[in-house]
Amino acid sequence: MCKDIDGVVYDTTVSTIDKKFTYGVPGDPYGYEETLYITSDGRYFIYTNGGIYSKYPQENIFPIAREDVKNWMLSR
Repeated sequence: MCKDIDGVVYDTTVSTIDKKFTYGVPGDPYGYEETLYITSDGRYFIYTNGGIYSKYPQENIFPIAREDVKNWMLSR
């Protein structure tokens, strides 16, 4: 997925996965994934996707500040 947010392009196909959290099993309508990516220029973003009844029924991308990454991971 690729998304332009405030003039910055976040692209899962050219960024590196740092951490991935999976909730549920494949095909679970309540299951979802949260994947932390880092771009080549050091920006972090979270890619989310899930089943139709999950908290992420549609795929999306959210930027996250470097200083917030550790707290995000600890809250998973």
